[in-house]
Amino acid sequence: MDDVFLNNNCPLKIGLTGGIGSGKTIVADVFKTFGVKVFNADNEAKKLYSIESVKQKIKENFTNSVFIQDNNISFKKLAQIVFNDKQKLEKLNSIIHPLVKLKFEKFIDNNNFQKYIIFEAAILFQSGFHKNMDKIICVTAPLSLRIKRVMDRNNLTKQDVLKRIESQDDENIIAKSSDFIIDNSEKKLLLPQILNIHNQISNF
Repeated sequence: MDDVFLNNNCPLKIGLTGGIGSGKTIVADVFKTFGVKVFNADNEAKKLYSIESVKQKIKENFTNSVFIQDNNISFKKLAQIVFNDKQKLEKLNSIIHPLVKLKFEKFIDNNNFQKYIIFEAAILFQSGFHKNMDKIICVTAPLSLRIKRVMDRNNLTKQDVLKRIESQDDENIIAKSSDFIIDNSEKKLLLPQILNIHNQISNF
């Protein structure tokens, strides 16, 4: 484990995860209103695809069909490949995850005055980042609701959404390995749940 994760002067590192469509980004946005700094791993990963060295590795490991005009990567075309081929997905992750880790280390250094920071990631456990977290929050929602949310949000078919869900860790397993659970089934208010967790972490 890197020294940056062992530094006692670092803020607490709180992992925030949940399957696609669970609503973890909405939860993260609420934490931000409390002044908590959030590192969105998925967004930071997307930024990496504009780097030439990353593009070159994509070209070497995937077909040129994933590139569109101006040498830009089509996330839709890339997703069609990796969510239908587990080995391709693992290869892509091996390119992106180490770079995300470096960005997170810089994020920690820039926010070492905070009581705690949040690392938001859909595949927190798959990527291995959970090992570096002090506590983990899991956002849950019924599968049918998650599918509907993603279909509406991303204009995807049910089959496409299910493929993405299948590529992620099982939500029940994630929940059992987490320290806090947030129920985003729309049957419970989110704010009281989030505020309760915020107060607990703030008092560690």
